[in-house]
Amino acid sequence: MIPVVSLDQFDRYVDQEIQLQGWLYNRRSKGKILFLILRDGTGIVQGVMGKKDVPDEVFEQAAHTPYESSVIVRGIVKKDKRAPGGFELWLKDFQVQRPAQPDYPISLKEHGPDFLLSHRHLWIRHGKAHATLKVRDKLIQAIRRYFAQQGFVNVDAPIFTPSACEGTTTLFEVDYFDDQKAYLTQSGQLYMEAAAMAFGKVYCFGPTFRAEKSKTRRHLSEFWMVEPEMAYATLDDVMDLAEDFVYQIVQEVLETCPRELELLERDVEKLKKVRPPFPRLRYDEAVELLHKKGMEFSWGDDFGAPHETAISQEFDKPVLIHRYPAAIKAFYMKPDPQDPRLALGVDMLAPEGYGEIIGGGERADSLEFLEQQIQKHGLRKEDFEWYLDLRRYGSVPHGGFGLGLERTLAWICGNHHVRECIPFPRMMTRIYP
Repeated sequence: MIPVVSLDQFDRYVDQEIQLQGWLYNRRSKGKILFLILRDGTGIVQGVMGKKDVPDEVFEQAAHTPYESSVIVRGIVKKDKRAPGGFELWLKDFQVQRPAQPDYPISLKEHGPDFLLSHRHLWIRHGKAHATLKVRDKLIQAIRRYFAQQGFVNVDAPIFTPSACEGTTTLFEVDYFDDQKAYLTQSGQLYMEAAAMAFGKVYCFGPTFRAEKSKTRRHLSEFWMVEPEMAYATLDDVMDLAEDFVYQIVQEVLETCPRELELLERDVEKLKKVRPPFPRLRYDEAVELLHKKGMEFSWGDDFGAPHETAISQEFDKPVLIHRYPAAIKAFYMKPDPQDPRLALGVDMLAPEGYGEIIGGGERADSLEFLEQQIQKHGLRKEDFEWYLDLRRYGSVPHGGFGLGLERTLAWICGNHHVRECIPFPRMMTRIYP
């Protein structure tokens, strides 16, 4: 029996005859030789077919089969350093499983972003889109592996939530049973605080939703976030974890995705500089840095994209900014004992102008303080009784953060827009396909 082999296994079958199941990606001819570019999801290979090596009808079929037809080919694996992936396939047979229609819309030429987004279901088969999603898969594996190795327990947070912890303006409201209102989650953090009191170190990893009417290159309406939470943790513990975590996952992607990063034309030397220690700035120091660069900025304001870019340009690795004004942070953030105007929060900005990839901090562990905050922010106390129970029964210092997968992936891959970093992007103006 001739083995069915995927392209990522070719190194085990050099000079052996194999079958490859895939699709016809491209083709060129040189007289009595056809060069068939084949893909199977794990890679791309050039198949070489000589007219004298196959029956005439097989050669003619291979010469006229439409692109993206599904095919099964048979041939001998040959090493070739000049070829993409380092191999060629000397073809002995070519069978069409299902011929594609001849008007395949994604031709190998430039297309506008709107056209490509409308044909995203086909575009993910090709080039940089395909490479980005391969890196995404490896990044997800690296994230889960890191937390497993560090002793974190994966606890899934709900997607339907009964209340809006920071107001409803950026949440998607949905009709639930018996005339109840529910919201698509913006974060699993509050539930991870409950889980941390049960397991010590936990994380959730899943889709989150923001009804923010934003059209910037950093925003999606649906994106993925990983959120670790730790009992008995201070702000310094949170920053230490964030630093080591980002360092480890970047290094793993560098090791596992060299071909994809090369195809994406990513300057990996910049990624190799992502090593601890990361610079750490207080909010006050970051404001001073902006003023030195001639930017207008008022103490107490939150950083926008231009400010984050200006700060990150000063460093060749991620920078941690901590102790923001409490007024611009969430109600559950713990105040700084040294200066109650400040919250024990931290953001991590990626270098090269990719903006915030992590937000987190130490959570308030005082029942009285949280009750005051809920009232101050105009929230219904009855919606948060379960959350307050965590302070009534065994409260401890604790903290964590959320890392946005698509923003992190955009930075690692060098992609301009986060819409390139999720299989089927959902944005303010797009919900198709």
